[in-house]
Amino acid sequence: MINNPYLTSVYNSQPSVERINAQIAELENMKRQVQQPIQQPTNLTQNFQLAPNNNSFIRYANSMEDVEKSMVIGETPFFSNDMTIVWIKKINGEIRTYELNEIIKKDEKDLKIELLMAQIEELKKGSVSNESYVKYNDESTTNAVESKKSASVSNGKSSNAKQK
Repeated sequence: MINNPYLTSVYNSQPSVERINAQIAELENMKRQVQQPIQQPTNLTQNFQLAPNNNSFIRYANSMEDVEKSMVIGETPFFSNDMTIVWIKKINGEIRTYELNEIIKKDEKDLKIELLMAQIEELKKGSVSNESYVKYNDESTTNAVESKKSASVSNGKSSNAKQK
């Protein structure tokens, strides 16, 4: 009876209970994972349309004749070598010409200098017009004073007859 496996397991039941508890915990974890919604990745559809892209590069031309001679697929810009003129040629052959100017970002000091220079120029223009206004007023005032002198007032010259 000592070698009976059923009797020996009754006495050493502790390892079996731990093993069963571990299996129960594992099954509970599996149950929780199944109950959680499984997030499936969304299906991505990528559509690429390859079309001729004529604007992906810059064309250079030396003159309007170079632009007229070249063939274009779509509306195409042509730049002069010094980047000051741009010609835009359409499919039908129409060409528009633009002049390019560089815009230089000005800081606060440059803006202040520009404002002061403009004020100086304005004052110069104002002083020229003020000088002509002053000259006009001086001439008209002098003429008006001379014409208003009366005949009874002597002009500061004394006659010899009265002095004797």
